[in-house]
Amino acid sequence: MINFYDKKLFISKSELAKMAGVSSRTFRRYLATRRPILESLGITPKTQKLPPDVVRYICEDYCIDLPPAYQDAPKKMDIKC
Repeated sequence: MINFYDKKLFISKSELAKMAGVSSRTFRRYLATRRPILESLGITPKTQKLPPDVVRYICEDYCIDLPPAYQDAPKKMDIKC
């Protein structure tokens, strides 16, 4: 598999939970409801660091304000719901 991203742009699930202002457990429950979409993007429940395109999808879906450094990350794929 070819890695198209800089590893510094990956964000952990716990960091996203903090950005959303919820506990890690609450955030994991939310992710469980989106499992089919995340699996189609190559993310399993055990994945700890999320690539920028998945972070962008989650932030748009969960209404998380993404820090400016991550907003300009290159897009690998278009996410369709």
